[in-house]
Amino acid sequence: MLVTIFSSLMITKRRNLVQIFPERLRKLFDEWEIRTAVLLSITLQCIQILFGDRRKFSTSMKLRIILWLAYLSSDAVATVSLSILSCNAGRHNDDSNDKTFVIMALWAPLLLLHLGGTDTITAYSLEDNELWLRHLLGLAVQVLVATYVVLRAWVSVTLNFLAIPLLVAGTIKYGERIWTLWNVSRSHFRDSLFPHPDAGPNYARYMEEYESKKEEGFNVTLETLIEDPIEGNTNFYPAENQINLKEADILQYANNFFSMFKPLFADLILSFHDVQNSQSFFRNRSYSEAFKVVEVELGFMYDLTYTKAVVVYSLMGVILRIIEFLSTISVLCVFVRVSKDSYMTTDVIITYVLLIGAIIIEIRSVIVLLSSDWAMLWLEKHKNIDTVVDWLHRMISLTIPLARKRWSNTMGQYNLIQFFIKDRPAKFDFVVDKFKFLSSPLEKYRYKDIEKVPDSLKYLIFEELLRRLPIASSNFDACKKIVASRGDWVLNQENCEDFLWSITAVEFDKSLLLWHIATELCYSCDLKKKSSPVVEGLNCMSSILLSRYMLYLLLMYPFTLPNGIGQMRFQDTCAEATEFFEAKKYKDDRHACELLLGVSTDISPSDVKGHICKSVLFDACRLAEELNKLETKEGWDGWKKWDLITHVWVEMLFYAASHCQWTDHAQQLRRGGELLTHVWLLMAHFGITEQVEVGHSRTRLVIK
Repeated sequence: MLVTIFSSLMITKRRNLVQIFPERLRKLFDEWEIRTAVLLSITLQCIQILFGDRRKFSTSMKLRIILWLAYLSSDAVATVSLSILSCNAGRHNDDSNDKTFVIMALWAPLLLLHLGGTDTITAYSLEDNELWLRHLLGLAVQVLVATYVVLRAWVSVTLNFLAIPLLVAGTIKYGERIWTLWNVSRSHFRDSLFPHPDAGPNYARYMEEYESKKEEGFNVTLETLIEDPIEGNTNFYPAENQINLKEADILQYANNFFSMFKPLFADLILSFHDVQNSQSFFRNRSYSEAFKVVEVELGFMYDLTYTKAVVVYSLMGVILRIIEFLSTISVLCVFVRVSKDSYMTTDVIITYVLLIGAIIIEIRSVIVLLSSDWAMLWLEKHKNIDTVVDWLHRMISLTIPLARKRWSNTMGQYNLIQFFIKDRPAKFDFVVDKFKFLSSPLEKYRYKDIEKVPDSLKYLIFEELLRRLPIASSNFDACKKIVASRGDWVLNQENCEDFLWSITAVEFDKSLLLWHIATELCYSCDLKKKSSPVVEGLNCMSSILLSRYMLYLLLMYPFTLPNGIGQMRFQDTCAEATEFFEAKKYKDDRHACELLLGVSTDISPSDVKGHICKSVLFDACRLAEELNKLETKEGWDGWKKWDLITHVWVEMLFYAASHCQWTDHAQQLRRGGELLTHVWLLMAHFGITEQVEVGHSRTRLVIK
C-alpha cells in the first residue's frame, strides 16, 4: 500500500492548483493545512474511543453513520497528514534551523498512534478483519515515513529525542491493530479452532494382528464401540443445582460455553460432548438466566470480532500497553518542562492537544478494559488470591454493575398493512418532495418501528425449545427434522394439515408474507369483535411482535433469511395492494383490513394471477379466512387459534435463525444485536442444530 507516495504526488499537484488563489489565501492555506489535518485526526480518534463501544447495544442510525464516517476517515486523514509532513520535510533546509518544522516533526509518530486505531472499534465490519496484510504493508511504509520526518528535523535538540519513545509507542499501537485483525481474520480464526491431529489406531499394525490371529486358527471378528451422544448422555449439571445464578456465575458459565461453542462462530462442527454439557445446563435454568448467558457469550464474540479484545486481554497485550502508555506520558512530562520559547504558540498548543489527547484515549481504554466482562471474569477468579486484586474487584463492582447493557434488547417491527395505505406521516416532507429520487429507497425506513423484547416472548421461545429438546435428543435424524421445520411440525401436532399449503408447499419468504398479512387481518378482525381478553393475551401479542419482526428482517436485512425472492414478492404484493386501495375509500388500517377480508377468494388467487405476478395479497386473505374459521370448529376458540398462530411464528423464527450464516449473524452484532442471533445460539445450546457430531466409533478385535 503506497498510499503515502500517491498522497504526496496528489498534494504536490494540489499545491500547484492552489496557485490560482490570491497570495493571502495561499499563505493561510500553507500555514493551517497540516495543523488542521492533525487536529481533525485526533478528533476522529476521540469520537471512536467515546462512541465505538456503544454500537454493541445501540440501534441508532445516527450513531452508525457517525462511527462509519469517523472510522473510514481516520486512516485517510492520518495518512494524508503524514504525507504533508513528508513533503514539508523534503523542502526543509537543515541550515536554516527551522524551529517550526522541528516541533511539527514530533507530530509524525503521534499520527502513528492514530493509525493504530482505538480499542473500541478495530474493525467496523467483518470484511475489515481480512485487510490485515494491507495494514501490515501500511505499517512498514508509515513507520518509514515517520522516521524520515523525524530524521529530517534532527538538530539534536530535546524535542528530537522525544520523538524516539513516541515512535516506539506508535509502532506498538499500529502493530496491535494488525495483530488483532490477523487473529480474527476468517482463515486464521478458523484454523485456530481445529483440534489436534488424530491419526487414529495404527491400521497397518491392526491388520497385522488380524492376519496373525486368523492364521493361528482363531475366529476373529470386529466389534464396533460407538460413543453415542444420546444414549451416553451424562447430566453434567444436575437438577439440584437449579438455583438463581448470580451475575458473576453467569459470566463464568458464559465464558465456559463461549470456549466450547467457538467452532459454531466459524461454521465448524461442535463436539457432541460440549452439546451434552450445554443441554444438561440449560434444561435446568430459567428463561432469563439462559438468555443472559447467551447475551454474555455474544458480547464476548462482539469484542473478539470488532475490538482489540484478543490483544489487550492477553499478557503480551498488557505489557505492550504499559510500554506504550509510559512512553507517551514520559514525553508529555518532559515536554512540559522543556523550554518552548523559540516555537510558535499555536504549534505548542497543538502538540499539547495531541499528547494529552493520546493519554486521554489510553486512560479511556483502561477504563473500558477494567469495566469489561473479560476483566470482571478475571477478577472473579483471582479475588481471593491477592489483596490488590480483591480491592480492585470491590472497587469496580461498586462503580460498575455486572448487569450492564450488552445488547439493545429490541426487535424491529414492520406493519405491511400500514405500508400499503401509507398510514404514517412522513418526516421532513419538504425534503422528500424536493428530492423525489430519495423517496423510494428511504420509504421503507419510514414505517420501521422498534420494540423492546418482552420477557413473555423470551419465556415463550425458551419453553418451545424445552419442548423440542427430548425429540431433538432422540437421534440426529429427529434433530434435522426439527431444524428443517418452519411451521409444519406445529400444524401436524395440532392436526391442522389443511394449512400446510401456506407452509411446506411454498418458499419460506412467500410463507412469511402470507402469514404476516393473515396475522394482521386476524388481529384486526378480533379487534372489531372487541374480544379484548384474546387480543391482549400473551399469544396474540407475541404473534404480532414476531410477525412484524420477521417482516422487518425480510425487508431490512434479507440476507439473514434463507435465500429466496422475498423482495420481488414484496414489490408485487405492494403493487397489487396499491391498485386495490386506489379504487377503495378507507378510513384507517382497520377499515383497510375489512375491505381486504370482504374480497371473495373462492377461486384461488394464484390461478387468476398466474406465475409472473408474485403477489400474495389475496392468498393471505384466504389464509386469514381459514384461520378465523377455526374458532367455529369443535374444541377451538379464539385463544386456541392464537396459540396455533404463535407457535407457527416461533417455529418460523427457529427456522430462520438456524439457516442464517454465522457471518450474517456477526454483522448484526455491530448494529445492537438481533433477537434472531440470540435464538440461534440458544438453539445450538439445546443441540437443535445440524452443526454437531453424530457420534464417535472405534473397532476392536474380538478373538474367540
